[in-house]
Amino acid sequence: MGDQSESYDSRITNAMNTNIDIHEHKLEPSSPVDRHTFSRCSSTGSVNTLSSAHNTEDEEDSDNKNSTVSYKERRREAHTQAEQKRRDAIKRGYDTLQDLVPACHQSDASGYKLSKATILQKSIDYINYLMAQKKKEEEEQNELRKEVLALSIMKANYEKIANDTDNQPGPSDNCVSDEIKFQVFQAIMDHLFKSFEKVPTFEFEELTNWIFRWLEEHCKPSTLQQVVVSVLQPIHPTYNHSS
Repeated sequence: MGDQSESYDSRITNAMNTNIDIHEHKLEPSSPVDRHTFSRCSSTGSVNTLSSAHNTEDEEDSDNKNSTVSYKERRREAHTQAEQKRRDAIKRGYDTLQDLVPACHQSDASGYKLSKATILQKSIDYINYLMAQKKKEEEEQNELRKEVLALSIMKANYEKIANDTDNQPGPSDNCVSDEIKFQVFQAIMDHLFKSFEKVPTFEFEELTNWIFRWLEEHCKPSTLQQVVVSVLQPIHPTYNHSS
């Protein structure tokens, strides 16, 4: 029994030693060269990992810088375009003013192009002139409206008077015919012609002098009144001069 126990213990010890050797063989390199190679590989892997991480950070920084520069360039370009549009709009405005204002059609006496200040001043003067003309025309229009209104009122009044006169009844025997009117006119002219025959007509200068004398003598209101009365009495026997 004692020999068997010792033999059993020896086998167990040998098995444990064998396992320990196998475990150490798996964990450690078999030689110093192998240990050095293993260490170098581990260091190389760490360096490569650090280098890769550093390169990634550099690329990200470069991308951020490029993005910032690109944003600034786009903003600068947009600002430049907006400024150019503003200047073009101002230039078109001045060109339009120069075309609209007659005083701006000609250049300065020196032959140079009109300055912007000159264009603005001439435009202001032209606007003031147009406003004054507009005010004057409005006043004239108001005066014409007043005249039209006054004429319309006068027309209405005359039409009313004419209608009242036409509608007013009167005896038919008071109407004077055209024949009687002509007889009165003829009798007046015959009387004046008889007196005019006495005017000498040998020379034009003499005729001129005598005509003025004849007018002053025979065409006075009092003389003409007597002539008309003398003409009307034979035509209308009931005519009474005193009335």
